[in-house]
Amino acid sequence: MLMECPVLFYVLLLAIAFLYASVGHGGASGYIALMALFSFSPEVIRPAALVMNVFVSGLSFFHFYRAEYFRKELFLPLAIASIPTAFIGGMIQMDVQVYKIVLGLILCFPILTLSGVLKMGERENKVSASFFILFLSGGIIGFLSGIIGIGGGIILSPLILLFGWANMKETAAISSLFILVNSLAGIIGQKLVGMQLDLNMVLWVAVVIIGGFVGAFFGASKWNKKILERVLAFVLVIAVYKLIFTG
Repeated sequence: MLMECPVLFYVLLLAIAFLYASVGHGGASGYIALMALFSFSPEVIRPAALVMNVFVSGLSFFHFYRAEYFRKELFLPLAIASIPTAFIGGMIQMDVQVYKIVLGLILCFPILTLSGVLKMGERENKVSASFFILFLSGGIIGFLSGIIGIGGGIILSPLILLFGWANMKETAAISSLFILVNSLAGIIGQKLVGMQLDLNMVLWVAVVIIGGFVGAFFGASKWNKKILERVLAFVLVIAVYKLIFTG
């Protein structure tokens, strides 16, 4: 059984943090898929993914901000709306089976991007976004993020690139801080309804900090990550099957 292979769990955890941080993400969707694959309960998965998200997205933001890719005018409307809605979403406790199905469907999106089926590139010319559209987008993404236990980067980043609001490096900088604040809001919301943190959290956090730091560092340079992306996509596919079809 997978639960009897702790070394594999930590190796995959390290790889997920590395890969996600390299594109400005915290990795919650990957952590959730991995923990689901190893049969952790939703009561452990949601808070654990958000806590690891905080550390990795924070490291990622540090590197991209220092490289001067952050655009405050895009981030603020998104965050103003998302923080309270992520907090509210974090307080909502879904039925376990419904949670697994919704989570499995959401994880299909990173599978499509990591496998190369859905290609998201940046536009040549940037497009201005209205405050209202950014505010509305942030609110919706924040609420969904709080319910599921993610930071929202896997939804926000493709949205920014699709509409041409920023280039890929700027998107990574904006998404990483967006993930950080939403994850914190979601954690607070979950704690208010009695969510408990697993005692193994310290070790998990240590592993993702290492992976996240290295991944964020390499995120600003060109390197071949295709093999790692395909491996992660395969892991996500197995997790989705387990969530939706085996419960």
